[in-house]
Amino acid sequence: MSSEFITIFMFTTMLVLLFTGQRVFGVIGFVGTVAALLLWGKGSFEMPFNASFQVLNWYPLITVPFFVFMGYMLSESGIATSLYRMFHVWFGPVRGGLALGTVGLMVLVAALNGLSVAGMAIGATIALPQLLKHGYDKVMVTGVVQAGSSLGILIPPSVVLVLYAMIARQPVLELWLAGVGPGLLMALIFSIYIYVRCLIQPEIGPALPPEERAQITWSERFRLLRSGILPLAIFVIMMTLFMTGTTSMVESSAVGAALYTLAAWVAGNLNRKVLELSSRNTMSISAMFLWIILAALCFSSVYDGLGAVQAVRHLLLESWEFSPWEILIAMLLSFVVMGMFLDDTAMLVIVAPLYIPLVTGLGFNPIWFGILYTITCQIAYITPPFGYNLFLMRALAPPEITLIDIYRSIVPFFLLMVLTIVLLMIFPQIALWLPELYSGR
Repeated sequence: MSSEFITIFMFTTMLVLLFTGQRVFGVIGFVGTVAALLLWGKGSFEMPFNASFQVLNWYPLITVPFFVFMGYMLSESGIATSLYRMFHVWFGPVRGGLALGTVGLMVLVAALNGLSVAGMAIGATIALPQLLKHGYDKVMVTGVVQAGSSLGILIPPSVVLVLYAMIARQPVLELWLAGVGPGLLMALIFSIYIYVRCLIQPEIGPALPPEERAQITWSERFRLLRSGILPLAIFVIMMTLFMTGTTSMVESSAVGAALYTLAAWVAGNLNRKVLELSSRNTMSISAMFLWIILAALCFSSVYDGLGAVQAVRHLLLESWEFSPWEILIAMLLSFVVMGMFLDDTAMLVIVAPLYIPLVTGLGFNPIWFGILYTITCQIAYITPPFGYNLFLMRALAPPEITLIDIYRSIVPFFLLMVLTIVLLMIFPQIALWLPELYSGR
């Protein structure tokens, strides 16, 4: 069979099975195994087992359950509520201040978790009711929560970047460091948009009324500031231990998980229910993550043996005569289109075997491309008709926020994310300066 036929067979079969509602890892692993059997016979049935050894030998993967646990402990123990109250008090006197505080909360949650779902849950259940209560425009603030929560897959410790590192065979730390600049840049762009729009239209983001501000004493402000700084201080301790070489990445993640549990206990919020919920959710997410990586390696091993990457490269560069930048833009557009129907994990697993070798072959930096991929995932999260964050917001939002409101709310933030991608393509050092600084050290 030709590589072109196998490529069409694998991708078509995978998409058809995914639309039937089957689990992502089952579909990917099944298609990879069947393709291997068709190509090389029964001996190739061992390919998934060989892929499992790669997973078991990849030490940094142990960080995933620790970081997921940190996020759930943050949410379940009530620490997130104190964080939002801190932003509420300190940013409230400014026009649009509560929305700006929500962006700050999302950045902090992203730095403590690595998943967008935690930011969405915290933003929709804690921040959104307060924003609506204080007279903020429901369309704007719905977009703020959706776009802000997507920062969780870009700012370290991003679990999506861990998966990309595994499949692309790139160092996780460099990818995490590369996500810092673009993540903070995107948060800054969101904040500038909110502030300017609220200056132009004060009615959509009013400041806290004077009587409410008068009720907040300075002692309460500083008490909330201390409670909000504590989670951030734990993150700084954890990353400092790692960056200085005192602990490995896995050891640092374990330290972080232990410190967040201790912080919940000190705050008086740690009980059996919180511990059980956090542990169960962590086990569920981590097991799913491991199965997806195993299936992805099985799938990609077929392409490694088939040589399909070279065939696609020949088609794009020589037959169709696309320039490297045209190919790169087409890749990013395909992520956005697929993201309308699939989640970020499925997207990466489906196209990584083709795209990542092609990216390196075209002379692009795979670390930089990983950040571009992650931002396109963020765009896909809020893109109709099936953006993940759209439906999660619909499930969590108050009744007065309709699906039309949710769709309208993402338009300006979609454009701001596209602007971030354009800036990264023009100035790749936004993502690469920190990894280069660390590796140069």
